[in-house]
Amino acid sequence: MKFGIIRERKNPPDKRVVLSPKACNKLITTHKNAEVFIEPSPIRTFADAEYEDKGLSISSNMEDCDVLIGVKEVPIANLIANKKYFFFSHTIKKQPYNRDLLNAILDKNIELYDHEVITNEKEQRLVAFGRYAGIVGAYNGFRAYGLKFNIYDLPKAEALKDQQALIDELNKIELPPIKILLTGKGRVGNGAKEMVDAMQIKKVTVADYLTESFNEPVYCQIDASEYNKRKDGVRGNKADFFANPEEYKTNFLRFTKVTDFYIAGHFYGNGAPYLYTREDAKHPDFKIKVVADVSCDIDGPVASTIKPSTIADPIYGYDPETEKEIDYKNEKAIAVMAVDNLPCELPRDASIGFGDAFLKNVIPAFFNNDKNGLLERARMTQNGKLTERYGYLQDFVDGKE
Repeated sequence: MKFGIIRERKNPPDKRVVLSPKACNKLITTHKNAEVFIEPSPIRTFADAEYEDKGLSISSNMEDCDVLIGVKEVPIANLIANKKYFFFSHTIKKQPYNRDLLNAILDKNIELYDHEVITNEKEQRLVAFGRYAGIVGAYNGFRAYGLKFNIYDLPKAEALKDQQALIDELNKIELPPIKILLTGKGRVGNGAKEMVDAMQIKKVTVADYLTESFNEPVYCQIDASEYNKRKDGVRGNKADFFANPEEYKTNFLRFTKVTDFYIAGHFYGNGAPYLYTREDAKHPDFKIKVVADVSCDIDGPVASTIKPSTIADPIYGYDPETEKEIDYKNEKAIAVMAVDNLPCELPRDASIGFGDAFLKNVIPAFFNNDKNGLLERARMTQNGKLTERYGYLQDFVDGKE
């Protein structure tokens, strides 16, 4: 079987790749009847020569490959008919800007496997960049805090080599005795936690965070059961919340009264309550002044996130009174970091981590007759049609919604 590592062509440029040179080498060593071909790229975080050094072939002829593997959406003009493709298609939520892409995939008889829906039998995702979003998001948040209050100036994450370089920079700064709140205990939340722990910031309990004062910076990490509560007063839990989000209301406002810097790394599902609304942010007791919104749901559960920001211009200000954007250094402003493609700032580390998971979980399915059904679950299109699992997208494809 021939695998092709395709060049990323979407703008803005993305330096990430699914399989590093080391991962490709491991693939062909482990699976003797596998071949890997690398499409030349001037922007990939691993240079063509690094693949050649591992004995891999550089080839512009992806037509000869059976499976084509990328990260971002492939431009319609570059899609090769009758191939199997892996990439983030951003279509499973009926994103209107990619309707034409999904139609082109069907017209060209392409089998699409979306990274976002590669899951195990329990429907848990197996490959994701979330950890690296959390790592970079936390760093960018600390950077935003320093710039907001003019107390230190960290370099941009994209200018640094790897996670350790980010940590080294963070350990050069001196923070005032602020309270830092982190929501989420999944890949994103725990990625952010890695960075906070690397700074040796003291972790405190919810009770102490809410009631005690400290003469040093501290942080608290909370999950859904701690920032939501059931409307009926019955004691809830995380599993019940995810199963019945409409039965809950926010319990987050007790945190907004004591938090200086908030890192949002939670998962937000349809029907769940907002953490804080625009009206909540107007309250005199609302203390948060810097938000690193890694989850980046626009006009959603974190009301100050009114738009995504960019790697080039990562911070904007939100004025709670006018609900408009202002200079983030303005005294009234909540400084918001809401870059929606954070792993791109740490492309090498992110590619290695993602590739290790892809190599472990996905590649074997091609050689064991998909015994665990992974490919079957992730296959969105086949024979020019949506598969049964993704049939809910038919009205979207037809332009009826």
